[in-house]
Amino acid sequence: MGSKNLKFNSKTIHGGQQPDKAYGAVMPPIYQTSTYAQNTPGGHKGFEYSRSANPTRTALENALASIENGTHGLAFASGLAAMDAVIKLLSPGDEVVSTNDLYGGSYRLFKQIFEKYGIIFHFIGMQDAHKIEEHINNKTKLIWVETPTNPMMNIIDIKAVSKLAVRHNVLLAVDNTFATPYLQQPLNLGADIVMHSATKYLGGHSDVILGALVVKDEVLANQLYFIQNASGAVCGPMDSFLVLRGIKTLHVRMQRHCENGMAIANYLSNHPKIEKVYWPGFENHPNHDIAKEQMNGYGGMISFITKGASYDDAIKIVEKLQVFTLAESLGGVESLAGHPASMTHASIPKEEREKSGVVDALIRLSVGIEDELDLISDLEQAIG
Repeated sequence: MGSKNLKFNSKTIHGGQQPDKAYGAVMPPIYQTSTYAQNTPGGHKGFEYSRSANPTRTALENALASIENGTHGLAFASGLAAMDAVIKLLSPGDEVVSTNDLYGGSYRLFKQIFEKYGIIFHFIGMQDAHKIEEHINNKTKLIWVETPTNPMMNIIDIKAVSKLAVRHNVLLAVDNTFATPYLQQPLNLGADIVMHSATKYLGGHSDVILGALVVKDEVLANQLYFIQNASGAVCGPMDSFLVLRGIKTLHVRMQRHCENGMAIANYLSNHPKIEKVYWPGFENHPNHDIAKEQMNGYGGMISFITKGASYDDAIKIVEKLQVFTLAESLGGVESLAGHPASMTHASIPKEEREKSGVVDALIRLSVGIEDELDLISDLEQAIG
């Protein structure tokens, strides 16, 4: 049976993979080399210089393509490097429509790096996909979507946005970091590009920085491969190996992330001191019906606000946590807590942050795979 016909849980282990041709190694070796011997100028075995391609990175890129049901995967030095490559498809004067609730580093890349090169960005609420069309004109070349969004867990209808993109001949890119292909496969819903901060759930162990793109159009893939090679923001073989290893347990980890996420979300929603919990699995969560349709579960990312909380109150809670670690990032086996206003979203001006709900009292949780009772006890003692 070819890997294309495998179910998802099998694809994470076997998708796009084959034993190493040299000695039959089951896991791709770490090809820690910068260059490759040639028997005549241009006469090589498919690899000539590791910025252009490396066997370990290629194995990872094949796995990425498989689990996202794409045809071409590209691995980068970070998620932001992957995003950088996508924006380099554009030219001065082009316009991008992006959600207004997105990772602070994405906002910083758009506003502080690419805007000065003449690319125009519009940040809008995308919960009602039909309102996106108001911001599309003949200069629009890209729609950038996060769903669920970071950190408000807003749900955007990928299929509906895809129809808009097709109608206006605009590329649609989806940041699938929070959901992972275990829960959501944007290419199947009409997206042109899927992006991951593979640092998070795909790697899964908080030990590597890496980014990924997956597409299913060969022309687009070749454009991105050119940018990847010409700009050189590639990941090394050791990092590639670590993420490839992480992908092999993605399905079992995500199952536990989802189970624990549900338990923590329900606990917080019933806590007398909690004002609001943001988690797509609640029936009263905005666009829950869309999440139910385009996702296979609701994940382990949760944000919440305590009643009457201030900036200082939120800081005190995250500082008291003991099982949850106060740290940047998400998606590892260990549970993490963060304060978006001062951490992941500090690069977004306060006025802009608060328009999308990222207030000073907001706390974001990345629920890991520990015992759920230990996590609940930790939150209980921290919240009081």
